[in-house]
Amino acid sequence: MPTTEANPPLTTTVAHCPLCDAPLDPEHPDACTKCDWVAPSHPSQHAGGTIRDKIAVCLSIVPGLGHIYKGHKTTGVLYLIGSIFAFAFCFLAGAASAGWGLLLMPLYWVGVMIQVYWLEDLGLAPKKKG
Repeated sequence: MPTTEANPPLTTTVAHCPLCDAPLDPEHPDACTKCDWVAPSHPSQHAGGTIRDKIAVCLSIVPGLGHIYKGHKTTGVLYLIGSIFAFAFCFLAGAASAGWGLLLMPLYWVGVMIQVYWLEDLGLAPKKKG
C-alpha cells in the first residue's frame, strides 16, 4: 500500500565513532563518550612544546630528573638508578670496543629526553582526595 505522505521526513545523519561505531554527540562530534577516541583536532590532544616539556628535557641531562619534574616520581627514581648501570655498561663496552661503545651513552640520553618530552605532565594535575 502506498504511503499517505507526499514527502517522507528527512533523517539527520549522525556521525559515528570510528573505533566503536557509537553515535557521537552532535554538539561535540570530536570525542566519543563510549570509548576513548578523540579527533586529532580535539583540544585534549597533546601538542607538545610547552615550557614544562622543554624544562623536563633540560633536566633530563641527569636521567630521571625530568620524569620527577613532570610528576612521574617512581619512574624518575628508576631512571636515576638505571643510569648508573647504563653508564657502567657504556664504559665497559667502550673499553672492549676501542671507545666505540661510548657512543651508546648519547643514544640513551636522547631516548630518555624524547620519552620525557612526550610524557603526560602530572605535575600540574590536581591531587585526588581519597
